[in-house]
Amino acid sequence: MTSAPLTGERPSELAVLGACARDAAGACARATTAVKNAALRAMAGVLRARAQDLKAANAADVKAAEAAGLEAALIDRLTLTDAAIERMAEGLLEMAALPDPVGEVTGLSERPSGIRVGRMRVPLGVIGIIYESRPNVTADAAGLCLKAGNAVILRGGSEAIRSNAAIADCLRAGLADAGLPAGALGLVTTTDRAAVSEMLRMEGVIDLLIPRGGKGLVELVSREARMPVLKHLHGVCHVYIDDDADGDKAMAVAINAKTQRYGTCNTMETLLIARSRAPELLPRLAEAYRERGVELRACRESRQWIPDALPASEADWETEYLAPILAIRTVADLDAAMAHIAQYGSRHTDAIVTENWTAAQRFLREVDASSVMVNASTRFADGFEYGLGAEIGISTDKFHARGPVGLEGLTSQKFIVWGDGHIRV
Repeated sequence: MTSAPLTGERPSELAVLGACARDAAGACARATTAVKNAALRAMAGVLRARAQDLKAANAADVKAAEAAGLEAALIDRLTLTDAAIERMAEGLLEMAALPDPVGEVTGLSERPSGIRVGRMRVPLGVIGIIYESRPNVTADAAGLCLKAGNAVILRGGSEAIRSNAAIADCLRAGLADAGLPAGALGLVTTTDRAAVSEMLRMEGVIDLLIPRGGKGLVELVSREARMPVLKHLHGVCHVYIDDDADGDKAMAVAINAKTQRYGTCNTMETLLIARSRAPELLPRLAEAYRERGVELRACRESRQWIPDALPASEADWETEYLAPILAIRTVADLDAAMAHIAQYGSRHTDAIVTENWTAAQRFLREVDASSVMVNASTRFADGFEYGLGAEIGISTDKFHARGPVGLEGLTSQKFIVWGDGHIRV
């Protein structure tokens, strides 16, 4: 239970939300799959029914954001259209259709003593999520946490406060329809930044904290949180074109990994190419990137083949551009490529293009990233593409969950033991 003031002062909003979430966590953990799915379907129905109310609340947020001079890209992420509201509803229905991980028993085996030992998947309890800009995260995060049997406390960005509140009201109506407590979904309504600091100190109330936003937010949460944090700091993703790459595959993968979408964490930011393939492929790739408006920043050796590229600096190798900018480096071989990734990568997603089985296996084993790919675009590093359904985010940590985090990543495991009067001798 969160600590409440002992002086008779009114508890803070977060203290109240924390107490309600802790109380509701038990009900969420006990809820059957049928009840959770009914809640998710009801949530989707209310979102659709109240679409006009959601757009009205969002319009007020957008107007305030424009008046405050927010960048066009941020306003675009903030805006809720009919299509965006429908995607939120469809996402909740897709979650309802996913297998329920809670209660799954794996590895049950009989020991020499006669007991049977296995592991059961269980909810984490209360999950805190701090995020920016995108109001759709309110529905996505709440739905995933509920399906995994958890209560959730959400703290969205101040720029989306009206939109998030309207969405949360819809979701709580869905909870009520299914007989689940409103405390299962707590939304921080104060825009005071002190609320974030308070949230980071709620150990014993929040079991896992997930930051979704810019590097500054993730660094702050990672540094100051007193509970486990699931996060990735940034996505400096690589594609390496090997000596034994198929040229057509290399072109397709390298172009898609950079240009399919620019502002995502699984977009390629650095292209590495084996020296033997640079004369053939770099001019073709450069032309394709130019046609798509991509600015190229290349090492000295690479600029032999793409002379109009800007000189790459040391900072370019470790930058997540999230923009139509690409760093290019020619390397001697596979070992040099993996050394570059080890030095500059963010352990998010890295890919190799090769027809050499040994090289592919070495890359898979030796590159330290949450997703490692062979002959595939880094843009596939996504929970939906991996068959996880919706995802709560991507983790580059090595404990608890790694890579795209879906329902299973929002649960834990406990050992279970079956006996028949067994005693240890």
